[in-house]
Amino acid sequence: MRRSVKLAAVVLSGSLGIASLAACGAKSTDTASSSASGSGLKVGMAYDVGGRGDQGFNDSAAAGLDKAKADFGIQASEADAKPGEADSDKQTRLESLVSAGYNPIIAVGFVYQATVEKVAKEHPNVRFAIIDSDSPTQPSNVTSLEFTEQQSSYLAGIAAASKSKDGHIGFIGGVQSELIKKFEAGYKAGAKSVNPNIIIDTTYLTTPPDFTGFTDPAKGKAAAQGQIDDGADVIYAAAGASGTGAIQAVATTPAPTKGDQLWAIGVDTDQARQSALAAYSSHILTSALKNVNTAVYNYIQSVKNGQPLTGIQRFDLKSGGVGLATTGGHIDDIADKIQQATQAIIAGTITPPTTPPAN
Repeated sequence: MRRSVKLAAVVLSGSLGIASLAACGAKSTDTASSSASGSGLKVGMAYDVGGRGDQGFNDSAAAGLDKAKADFGIQASEADAKPGEADSDKQTRLESLVSAGYNPIIAVGFVYQATVEKVAKEHPNVRFAIIDSDSPTQPSNVTSLEFTEQQSSYLAGIAAASKSKDGHIGFIGGVQSELIKKFEAGYKAGAKSVNPNIIIDTTYLTTPPDFTGFTDPAKGKAAAQGQIDDGADVIYAAAGASGTGAIQAVATTPAPTKGDQLWAIGVDTDQARQSALAAYSSHILTSALKNVNTAVYNYIQSVKNGQPLTGIQRFDLKSGGVGLATTGGHIDDIADKIQQATQAIIAGTITPPTTPPAN
């Protein structure tokens, strides 16, 4: 969703309106919009682990697909990934979509990179898009849809450090990967811009090839509880569905000092607006937004219009590809501070890092 109004409206986008979506089963689903206009476009969507209903990354991709279905009358098929699956399973999933005539096919997540390259080379007349990954060896019929997660995470770090009563915050990463390190790096840099002496606990739930760190709320809850016990009072989890467990831990643990509050920071979607997290929304300080829905929608629109996006498409703070949610009004009192940092990032006078500090 791109906007040309005031800068604050672009970044502090609490009204992005990414709706919560119901979880779907492991089987592919074939659906067509009731407002079909006969566009003839058939779009395949291969989700990362968690699929629809993860309250974050996959749901955002699904929201973009749903909007494209409603606006363009496309037909869509959705296929779920399974935790711990082999690349051969991913290949079968993509090949099935190709065989059924879906073109383009969108792969949600960097775990598809090798498989997308292989299948795309075998089917040069089919267009593919992959979210969160690119490779110098990928063929020209593959488009990379990427984001500057470090920028929104930098703003989240400013919010965390500004709201921490004890100068002690936490970061939880789902899987220790180059992608999630971008979230960590931006968050830590933003926090230290406010308080250079702030303590930042870091926990990764799993390391590759184990990607269950994105799908295990119990692990997220345990990690958050450990950081709270160590003294952290604001916790940012970039961990997919596991992050919902972290939010639950924050919301259900009493603050050590009466009158204080523990805060969680959501990721990818405005998690304070997710119906599945409604019971915990008063403890969600903000969310670092990654508008996968925008990227998916824009890509499908470009294919429909006969001018498909190609190469690497990067969605950043300036374009509204990333941002910070304001739902609940919990960061209204630091809006000026967030706005100043936003302007500096867009102007290039602040460049949030993509690699976290060594210690």
